[in-house]
Amino acid sequence: MAQQLEPHYDKKYKCLMCSHSFTSKKIRSRFVKVVDYDSDFRPIYSTEEINPIFYYVKVCPQCGFSFSDDFQPYFPPNAKEIITEKVCDQWVPHEFGDIRDSRMALQTLKLGAYCGTLKKEKHISMAGIYMRLAWLYRSISNEEQEQRFMKLALKEYTESYMTDDFRGTQVTELRILYLIGELSRRTNQIQQAIKYFSKVIERQNTSTEPKTVEMARERWYEIREKQKETI
Repeated sequence: MAQQLEPHYDKKYKCLMCSHSFTSKKIRSRFVKVVDYDSDFRPIYSTEEINPIFYYVKVCPQCGFSFSDDFQPYFPPNAKEIITEKVCDQWVPHEFGDIRDSRMALQTLKLGAYCGTLKKEKHISMAGIYMRLAWLYRSISNEEQEQRFMKLALKEYTESYMTDDFRGTQVTELRILYLIGELSRRTNQIQQAIKYFSKVIERQNTSTEPKTVEMARERWYEIREKQKETI
């Protein structure tokens, strides 16, 4: 009798910090069903248990260093010493390699954010972690924490755009401009939102991402309509 395929499987990882080999769960892509997207690209899954965001950060069970696939293997000078002192020396061995719920996912994402900050990871990588924290808090209707992490993501996306550190990643310049606009809108920084949505719309003739341009135009009109109502 053929064995039934499970949604989760173990993937081997090597800790960027201490080189310890360990396994952490991932979800097979065939089980991931996206039913919709929010206007900031948050995927809405058909079932909350089958949520790849839960497994975005890997936590080394030996030293506690936590990282995503987007982290660079390079450590700046003194970063390893700082991480050893602030993370590894404080680490109480803990196993995050099994199936996670939203509470564990939030814990691992925060560990990843802390390690990434100490490592001085690229702005684009940090933005990805903060964005996922905001999405998870939205899914459990914690608006205060959602706002907090959207603002942190916005700061990192803006820094990434200014320093060009998104080059060579899957995130395009147009998508960053749109996300800066959308996160500005969601955190009530309306003038900044208009400015960045306009930057996206200005590129409509040269863009290969018509959907992103269309989304920017929709958000821009929404803001304008809202402003008319308040006059």
